[in-house]
Amino acid sequence: MSNEKTQIKNNGIANSKSLNMGEVKRTDLVEPSSSTVSSQNISVSNKSSKEVSIDTPDIVCLSHLRWNFVYQRPQHLLSRCVQGRRVFFIEEPIFTPEEVWRLEVNQDKSGVWVVVPHLPQNLSEDAINPDLRVLIDELFAEHKIRKYICWYYTPMALGFTHHLQPEAVVYDCMDELSAFKGASSALKNYEAELFRRADLVFTGGQSLYESKVNQHQNVYAFPSSVDVAHFAQGRTIQEEPSDQANIPHPRLGFFGVIDERMDIELVAGIADVRPDWHLVMIGPVVKIDPATLPQRENIHYLGGKDYQDLPAYLAGWDLAMLPFARNESTRFISPTKTPEYLAAGKPVVSTSIRDVVRPYGDLKLVRIADTVSEFVAAVEKAMQEDTPESGWLHRVDAFLEQISWDRTWASMLKLLDSAIAARQDTTVTNIPQAPSIITREFLFDYLVLGAGFSGSVIAERLATQSGKKVLVIDKRNHIGGNAYDHYDDNGILVHKYGPHIFHTNSREVFEYLSQFTQWRAYEHRVLASVDGQLVPIPINLDTINKLYGMNLNSFQVEDFFKSLAEPREYIRTSEDVVVSKVGRELYEKLFRNYTRKQWGLDPSELDKSVIARIPTRTNRDDRYFTDTYQAMPLHGFTRMFENMLNHPNIKVMLNTDYREIESCIPCREMVYTGPVDEFFDYRYGKLPYRSLDFKHETHNKPVFQPAPVINYPNEHLYTRVTEFKYLTGQEHHKTSIVYEFPKAFGDPYYPVPRAENQEIYKKYKALADATPGVYFVGRLATYKYYNMDQCVAQALSVYKQIAVEA
Repeated sequence: MSNEKTQIKNNGIANSKSLNMGEVKRTDLVEPSSSTVSSQNISVSNKSSKEVSIDTPDIVCLSHLRWNFVYQRPQHLLSRCVQGRRVFFIEEPIFTPEEVWRLEVNQDKSGVWVVVPHLPQNLSEDAINPDLRVLIDELFAEHKIRKYICWYYTPMALGFTHHLQPEAVVYDCMDELSAFKGASSALKNYEAELFRRADLVFTGGQSLYESKVNQHQNVYAFPSSVDVAHFAQGRTIQEEPSDQANIPHPRLGFFGVIDERMDIELVAGIADVRPDWHLVMIGPVVKIDPATLPQRENIHYLGGKDYQDLPAYLAGWDLAMLPFARNESTRFISPTKTPEYLAAGKPVVSTSIRDVVRPYGDLKLVRIADTVSEFVAAVEKAMQEDTPESGWLHRVDAFLEQISWDRTWASMLKLLDSAIAARQDTTVTNIPQAPSIITREFLFDYLVLGAGFSGSVIAERLATQSGKKVLVIDKRNHIGGNAYDHYDDNGILVHKYGPHIFHTNSREVFEYLSQFTQWRAYEHRVLASVDGQLVPIPINLDTINKLYGMNLNSFQVEDFFKSLAEPREYIRTSEDVVVSKVGRELYEKLFRNYTRKQWGLDPSELDKSVIARIPTRTNRDDRYFTDTYQAMPLHGFTRMFENMLNHPNIKVMLNTDYREIESCIPCREMVYTGPVDEFFDYRYGKLPYRSLDFKHETHNKPVFQPAPVINYPNEHLYTRVTEFKYLTGQEHHKTSIVYEFPKAFGDPYYPVPRAENQEIYKKYKALADATPGVYFVGRLATYKYYNMDQCVAQALSVYKQIAVEA
């Protein structure tokens, strides 16, 4: 090219001419903050590259997407990739009226080098690729790109990169581009060639994986992941963005690109049927005429928004929606926004996009509807039923634990390193090889650490549903974790680690466990020793009448509570919860000292979640739980676990520390249910837990006390006494009881819910997310105070995620 063609010009604009699909106009690009200098035909920002090892290959990414258009999969992955190596993100060209051939090269704040080719708009189709090749070669020379990996998002880029000699080739197939509006007729041929060249193929969803799996020997599904911490801000942000603040509720929101994939008729139909609902549409309109979008008083188009601002908009929605059309363009999409909506705690309704139905619809995390009437009905139910109180949010959080972008990138990087090693082996032997981590023979597919609820459920599912070989190990000499029960020396069935009472509102959990046990109906009741009397807990009408010598009815006791309550503007601590409901006197009698014994802290030092679990009632309902399903395993918990683990694909090793066998019994992946801080050798210090001591006694009498459990808030060092025959229904002439003594050290039982502890856990969670091939599940591994049914629900959810990834 002559020097006349290499003048530096900064006023290039987008044109409809493009290598691939209809060009997205760069009307929303942010101007580089740094000044640029000319180096022949390359315009380069004055930022310097990060220091990286000369042995670490650069990533050269060829994309049909604009880096500053919508923050999605490439941005999430490459902004993580750039922490360890240089990344060059090469966009499709911008065609300008000027006779210039140049590259605009700027370093994004993430550290990624964004490369934008500028070409004259009057070039012939045959001239585009040769000219781009020259520009790319000069980029490589200018930035000394010698050892590199080619990472393709668009197969069309092969037209100007055939000649490159990378260390490895990755095709991250995030969409079926050939089905998009304006796709090049040459796209399928280029994709076939890319499959021949690629060492690894990743797909953006399960449906796309199923479409591509037979076209390459190393295809791996990496469905949409999520930055949970970022979008979880949508649960707490109070201040409304100015352009949304005056939109009435209920609000149904959508963010993303508004294009041919949007079901415009569905959006219009919802707005017409429910004029009281307001539809908030956020995102740029591309490849369709904005005039074709439905215009209604209750549809609000707010335009594109910065990724950082999305949680603030989400916070103000009552429900999030995915009103996608069902057509060729959406057949294989895996919307990144699905987990983002859920991370913000919003109910979600979607049309039947396959990668939303599987797994989100199947797990009942998202409601599925296609027609206007179905969609409206699903929205109504979702806003009423998909609430934290229903347990829906617990299931959402359990699922989201496993799909972070950190974990996804770590897994991709492990495959990439292995692919490079395999290519080097091929160079020596001249025999093509798949990545070694895939071809290696493993004695077991999965190593499950811990034989309690979380580990046993996942082991059972992996063995029976996926046909995997599973090794379950436990440090203790028994299965069942803390739910372990056994017959004592007198033949009485006791719970070794204190009472375990099964209750749940989840039909899925109850029916799952019903495969392994028959049930004995049981509704738990607790009394508390206060002022020399035994009164029902949780507080109910009888509790108040007995303590105060009154004869109130349900209406009067409600007024009584109000007269005692001390309202709090903000409910932050467990003390705030109780005092704001029933006042300080009942707080002192029933809660304060019990909490001090149990947690070693005053309620004013504990998060509100500790006591928020305990209700206050105005009737005479003396059941401790009100769940739909309340029962005990007919023959005990241990028998249930034995049935669960009784499968030829499952081997169990007790009295075993996994570090003792890690190197000698190879397993493909691991499910870890122990303390997360222990797994990482206490890198950030020990996470605080409360522990328990148990004193078991057997008495030569049929009954020891008038209730299954009696709490002792104020007297004695122990917190409660449990009599097991109430729980098990066993008939025996003797009875066994257990006293519980909380303590600071010992086996970890309860994570201590304080803000400073959560900050420590966040550091460990970041390590867990970045650890490929390991799933962290259960109370100790996720530092959450789960009930038994929540452990089962989380384990079932994680298994489904494992099955999708596998």
